[in-house]
Amino acid sequence: MSFDLQLQGLRALVTGGTKGVGFAVVQRLHEAGAQVMATARSAPSTPTEGVSFVAADLATAAGAADVAQAVLERWGGVDILVNVVGGSSAPGGGFAALDDAQWYRELNQNLMPAVRLDRALLPAMLARGSGVIIHVSSIQRLLPLPESTTAYAAAKAALSTYSKALSKEVTPRGVRVLRVSPGWIETDAAIALAERVATQAGTDYEGGKQIIMRSLGGIPLGRPAKPQEVADLITFLVSPRAGSISGSEHVIDGGTIPTV
Repeated sequence: MSFDLQLQGLRALVTGGTKGVGFAVVQRLHEAGAQVMATARSAPSTPTEGVSFVAADLATAAGAADVAQAVLERWGGVDILVNVVGGSSAPGGGFAALDDAQWYRELNQNLMPAVRLDRALLPAMLARGSGVIIHVSSIQRLLPLPESTTAYAAAKAALSTYSKALSKEVTPRGVRVLRVSPGWIETDAAIALAERVATQAGTDYEGGKQIIMRSLGGIPLGRPAKPQEVADLITFLVSPRAGSISGSEHVIDGGTIPTV
């Protein structure tokens, strides 16, 4: 029996769609037959035929407005919105290293892109009585690393709380809102980090990965997740096959979080 995800022709916007998890989501949705628009600050190095692209800095209100305008002019709205964009540029050093500018930067990178795009694109979903929104959070909201991820983790926690509140508001009106919270993902950036750690420790890449996994308290699966694995989860969740799933958080971390 074919497991058709029933995504053919649906309109999907993916933020942070040129690298890592976002790029993998773009590929999976495109392969499943959806119309896909990706957005990021710069164009992908290898564009995907049939995928639209809008360059914008979603850490700014103007960037979010540009993306929303492009979507509304081209399609009139979306059926699927996947907010992947995020990250951190905060320095290490714990709480004392985080001034107001660092805090605002983390919130503008990890919370406000979702808030702004939802506000712009959700009304059309509500008018149709259908749609799916995915907010990509992080297990860091539950397992922050005080030395380096306090602000990032707090911003992702805010995203998760916002997402839950939004779900309670709009699910009765036909729009599903979900959270996906990855652990450590083997993106290009993660590979570069492991290589740096390995060089500093005088070991190889696998040794560098083990050092990072130990710093996270261990990953029972024994490896980080692949971007494609996270994308597979997201692609299922946005499909009509997951039609009764809303308001929930889906962790994909290889067992890193040690509690129920």
